Amino acid sequence: MQQPQLHKSKIMNTKHHVNHLKLALIVGSLALPLITQAEKPPTNKHPRYKLIDLGTLGGPEYYSDFSGFPPRLLNEQGTVVGGMDTAVPDPACINPDCFVSHAFEWQNGQLRDLGTLAVNAAGNFSQAFWINERGVSVGISFDVNLDQFGLSTTKAVLWNNGQISNLGTLGGNSSMAQAINNHDQVVGWALNTVPDPVGLWFGFNFRFGTQQRAALWQNGTIQDLGTLGGPDAWASGLNDAGQVIGQSYTTDTTVSPVIGARPIEVFLWENGTMTSLGNLGGTYAEAWKLNNRGQVVGWMTLPGDEDFHPFFWERGTLTDLGTFGGSTGQATWLNERGEVVGVADLPNGLHDAFLWKNGVMTDLGNLGKTSFAHGINSGGQIVGASRVSFVTGEVRAFLWENGSPMIDLNTLVPANSSLHLAFALSINERGEIAGYGFLPSGDQHPFLLVPVGEE
Repeated sequence: MQQPQLHKSKIMNTKHHVNHLKLALIVGSLALPLITQAEKPPTNKHPRYKLIDLGTLGGPEYYSDFSGFPPRLLNEQGTVVGGMDTAVPDPACINPDCFVSHAFEWQNGQLRDLGTLAVNAAGNFSQAFWINERGVSVGISFDVNLDQFGLSTTKAVLWNNGQISNLGTLGGNSSMAQAINNHDQVVGWALNTVPDPVGLWFGFNFRFGTQQRAALWQNGTIQDLGTLGGPDAWASGLNDAGQVIGQSYTTDTTVSPVIGARPIEVFLWENGTMTSLGNLGGTYAEAWKLNNRGQVVGWMTLPGDEDFHPFFWERGTLTDLGTFGGSTGQATWLNERGEVVGVADLPNGLHDAFLWKNGVMTDLGNLGKTSFAHGINSGGQIVGASRVSFVTGEVRAFLWENGSPMIDLNTLVPANSSLHLAFALSINERGEIAGYGFLPSGDQHPFLLVPVGEE
């Protein structure tokens, strides 16, 4: 299981095998410092939480995401989705522990196996990436077919009331659903039948053979959203107004010697038109989150493609959020107030979580060595993970709120809990937190924290 990255010093390809498909992620370490104090007076009061270990479907491990984009695993009703091991051994070893894993849904104390399209077939794998307020979730599933290379094909899928639906493709072998809004519009990517030797995302290490296009599914139909000039694109998110973000090749010829791919820019698609959000001088970018105000965050490379910065885009204006004096950073999430969180490098090569608010970037500190913010709600509560030791590699989930120092979430749950909270990934408006942690055996389980009052 590949855990969320806390730091890398250069952009590099990270491989995660899914039935021999190599999903290459360009991730990095984390560049115009503004270290400030928070606006609100610090407080030592924090919520106490009821800790719910969601368990697994019979196997040892939980899986949060492998698509490379921040998932939304928790909705406002406290329903959690993701992927986890079943008790079924997998001779193909799609996952490192060689157990078959399925998408799951946890709601009101009930854990449900959401199943796959490949029941009793090779490559019996599925994963949920996003859930909306209606409790409808989307993701990916292997099906019973094989492509021209003899590999299992994948399909974008939607789960509603426990029932799985194949969203289809643009005529090609595979597709994937990345996100869904509250009107059940779904975005992701789908293959068509036009020959293409290098796909947008998998093209770094894998050849699909046909073009990979940004796709929108709605009312039982699929729509190709086009590109910014190159052959391939991928939609990574959308809002309730139907605006879509993603990334696209801008040409089908030039290849960056650093990235190893054609130039890629992020886009906003609305009313049938795809618009580039620009660049910071480099040739690679990712759009990670779009809110209902049409604000977009993510990260872009600088000239030379060695360094990259978090960005904020609104109404045609692209803002470089900078870092704390280091070389790289990423904006991972933003709330409906336009407050942004992520991670940024320090001059010493380490990195801390940040909050960007009203044009000011605040260093949220860490619990020992480094930190990375994964989510923020409209109340300004921020969650993420902090590495406390380079020797042991120990990581602890954190909460930051009201200008107070970062606090270890393990100190806000019952002391007799056997689950070590390592990564807090999502927080909703009720202050409920979803993430994952580790048992003493090393097994990985998802958790839900429910506020029960202040300490």
